[in-house]
Amino acid sequence: MKNHTDYGQAPYHARSIEQVQKDLKVDLDQGLSPRQVRERLGRHGPNILRETQRRSVWEILALQFKSMVIIVLLIADAVAFAFQHWAEGIAIAAVLLVNAGIGFLTEWKAVRSMEALQKMSGDRIRVRRGGQETEIDTAELVPGDVVVLESGDLAPADVRLFESNNLRVNESSLTGESVPVYKLTGPVEPDAVLAERTCMLYRGTTVTEGSGQGVVVGTGMRTELGRISEMAESAEKAATPLQKRLDQLGRRLAWITISIAVLIAAVGLLVGRDPQKMIETAIALGVAAIPEGLPIVATIALARGMHLMARRNALINKLPAVETLGATRVIFTDKTGTLTENRMALRQVSTPAGDFILDEESKQIHALESRDGASAADHPLLQRLIEIGVLCSNASMRDEDQDLEPEEEQGDPTETALLRAGLFLRMERGALLARKPEVREVPFDSEQMMMATFHEVENGFEVAVKGAPGRVLEVCTHVARAEGGPDVELDQETRDRWLAKSEKMASKGFRLLAAADKIVESAEARPYENLRFIGLFGLLDPARGDVRGAIEECQAAGIRVVMVTGDQPATAAAIARQTGVVDSEEPSVIHGRDLKDPDEMTEEDRRRILDTRIFARVSPEQKLHLIKLMQEEGLTVAMTGDGVNDAPALKKADIGVAMGRRGTDAARQAADMVLLDDAFGSIVSAVRYGRIIFANIRKSVMFMICTNVAEVLAVVAAAVIGGFYDFPIPLLPLQILYLNVVTDVFPALALGMGQGEPDIMQNKPRPRSEPVLTGDYWGAIGGWAVLISACVLGGLAAALYLLGLDPHQAVTVSFLTLAFGKLWFVYNLRNPGSRMFSNDVVRNPYVAGSILLCIGLLLAAVYVPVLSGLLQTRDPGVQGWLLLLGVSLIPFVWGQTMRVVQAKRSKR
Repeated sequence: MKNHTDYGQAPYHARSIEQVQKDLKVDLDQGLSPRQVRERLGRHGPNILRETQRRSVWEILALQFKSMVIIVLLIADAVAFAFQHWAEGIAIAAVLLVNAGIGFLTEWKAVRSMEALQKMSGDRIRVRRGGQETEIDTAELVPGDVVVLESGDLAPADVRLFESNNLRVNESSLTGESVPVYKLTGPVEPDAVLAERTCMLYRGTTVTEGSGQGVVVGTGMRTELGRISEMAESAEKAATPLQKRLDQLGRRLAWITISIAVLIAAVGLLVGRDPQKMIETAIALGVAAIPEGLPIVATIALARGMHLMARRNALINKLPAVETLGATRVIFTDKTGTLTENRMALRQVSTPAGDFILDEESKQIHALESRDGASAADHPLLQRLIEIGVLCSNASMRDEDQDLEPEEEQGDPTETALLRAGLFLRMERGALLARKPEVREVPFDSEQMMMATFHEVENGFEVAVKGAPGRVLEVCTHVARAEGGPDVELDQETRDRWLAKSEKMASKGFRLLAAADKIVESAEARPYENLRFIGLFGLLDPARGDVRGAIEECQAAGIRVVMVTGDQPATAAAIARQTGVVDSEEPSVIHGRDLKDPDEMTEEDRRRILDTRIFARVSPEQKLHLIKLMQEEGLTVAMTGDGVNDAPALKKADIGVAMGRRGTDAARQAADMVLLDDAFGSIVSAVRYGRIIFANIRKSVMFMICTNVAEVLAVVAAAVIGGFYDFPIPLLPLQILYLNVVTDVFPALALGMGQGEPDIMQNKPRPRSEPVLTGDYWGAIGGWAVLISACVLGGLAAALYLLGLDPHQAVTVSFLTLAFGKLWFVYNLRNPGSRMFSNDVVRNPYVAGSILLCIGLLLAAVYVPVLSGLLQTRDPGVQGWLLLLGVSLIPFVWGQTMRVVQAKRSKR
């Protein structure tokens, strides 16, 4: 869709108002006729955003069964029931239902971004139709309608302004601009970015001051807000890394399952075993090859991660997002409110007597190169400059307290910042006005770029003026003397020096205002002539105190932090330097107008983007392009945002992170995670938890698959041996299922609740394509499985031929050898290089608890009559117990020995 333009014509923000009037066939004084309204309403439809279909309860429930592991388990469950293995079928079904229930409940808060967008419009608006002003429902607006706007109105559509009376608009939800924007009526360049289209008013923005009139040029889905909603609707979020990895693992296990079932049946039939028995064993082993507890372990580990993150002010909307955070390699962060405090503050002033730094946090004022040695806070020119800032203002505070919360301040953010600065110097606005009553105000004029107030004093009227530095300097004839005494004439050289000073401060990211004054005899005197220049205010939305440390932690962890903002390049660069996003004094900044469409990018363009850390004046569509580019490079991307304009990017990113305090509903509901405190540091904490959770899930998967493969190898080997000797199968089908569904799940869950190693954030992020189990892990699984299965077969042989136990007792020995071997094997999953008695597994109290619980369940399997009868176990006797406990410890001893060797090698 073109941006409010007909084919072949310039966009509306680049057309003169005469051309817009002609193109839309409207008389600005009369408005549209009733016939024109009916015709256009029929052609364009009502001024509403298209609704998207809500995800139903059944859709959310169905999503819980999309994993390949779940599908394989469903097939195995169907096969078990088909062959009347009721116990196995019921057990697998129970696992599936529990997993689906947990996933369903945790994902009940689904994305509702389009519904939030639907709420971003007002109810009624004043329009001019048929020569009369009337109030109508905003849904009835059509292109060509003339709308009348006042302070407090929510823009009902996209409007080309033709009248602006000090009109200021809060566009932060669309552009990211941190302060209200003055609106003018003249056209701008066709390629001007959204934040620089000063003659346009966009749907969903708010008029904060002044009044104006304009022509509707876009309604419904043909507004900027509608375009963003379409992007959010069509933005495709790729499956999370964990989902991809578990699906890959599931497909691999499916082939393993089929291969094992065919192999066992074929081998058994070839060596003359009973066909029915071998088919049943093959089915049981097919089920054994799949870790039935894996889905529930992964789900519970993620759910616990959600709970822990919520305690750290990070609310997770979607379960798999917990783990995806751990793989994050790039964080696209907004500036305002995330890296900064979202509260303007006066940080530096410049007077003829020198520069002064104001520190709100320490409540101190420091002089920089002061020329006369006066104390900073008591310097007359500093006092006068701040006094002008307090007097020449429309802002107010509910309570004159330096520690006011932003919601207790009313007015323009720059003016409230000046009032707070006045409190530093014990200048309370009410007290000042009592001494110098205001008798006249000349409101800020978007053409003059200045405002003035007249105050009654003993010798006449004092005029306080503030505004854009260039405009103020133009109307000043004198400048205050640094040492006091008579003013100095402001010659061109001095004026140029102050202009250069203002440009230097602006390059550091300051928002600048200049102040001037004079004494006149009449309150009706002209305000903007023969003024005395006093100095410059440098205001800044300061960086949050905890951000720099959090960004340094990200960088140490191999995570690239990139600022993507709608603010000015100079402001973005200044905050990037303060927070450590960049360390260069003159960092590279890419302006939104210089970002090409991905299809037009050269390889050099792509490399430049990948190397840049600051993007300013960026549009919603460009944010999508940046995310796509990073994802094409194989990087897992997190994106922060708070406005409606951020919703498409939040949805497209691997992890969308919305602000909880100042974020819009559209942003919060499109995101995977919501920061309740809007703090960047909370993202870092969430990344740390994400890494821990993946490491825990990897240990759980390693544990379950390793011991499951050991079961398979033991049964396969026994089936082959049985073709030549009278050798029983070491594990019966129900014994296998008992181990997989009961005793495996508790240690695996315990591993999934580990606290992680302290140095986990010093590691680099995992590659996006890295599977849950890499080749090294599969090699280790093979080695451990061979060792464990050998111990199981050795225990069975020793019980039969050395101890002379009967077959039922001997099979019980092999069953318990495998079971206890699994339990001791848990401790082999500590990280290489960690200490034997001080590591993540040993410190995890859930591991010890799960092992004690499993020992009780194993004893019940042997000594509880009903369970013993179902599993066909027998008491192995004292000798049998000594044998199985000794043999089951072999993998543990070997594993701990290997860890000691690895630790010694790592120190060399």
